[in-house]
Amino acid sequence: MPFSFLQVANSNTTANYFPIVLQLLFAVGLVTAIIILSDWLGPKRKTSDKLQNFESGIEMKGNARQPMAIKYFLVAILFVLFDVEVIFFYPYAVNFRELGWDGFVAVLMFVGLFVAGFVYVIKKGALNWED
Repeated sequence: MPFSFLQVANSNTTANYFPIVLQLLFAVGLVTAIIILSDWLGPKRKTSDKLQNFESGIEMKGNARQPMAIKYFLVAILFVLFDVEVIFFYPYAVNFRELGWDGFVAVLMFVGLFVAGFVYVIKKGALNWED
């Protein structure tokens, strides 16, 4: 029987996983080597400025337990909500020919509900920061 690539590709042996294991070992070794070398070769000056916490370039002021405006969380939640809804357009874009008119009507209903939700958010003033 002549040699066939399909026979080799279909056989599930540990030899087939060797390149993956080799790549993982190389990646872990490289990351470890970079961390160790940067610690070994890097500067070791620990001044008070370097030991301070740094967040987004803003100086630390007061206690971190101060109450925060709910508007920030509301906008974050609305962003996640509308961002996740947009993800559902991808399957339709990939299969729009197979879905036909039924799929088109379903997407129109989805977009209608999407727009209705957005209008509701605007009417409620959820995105007005001046309040």
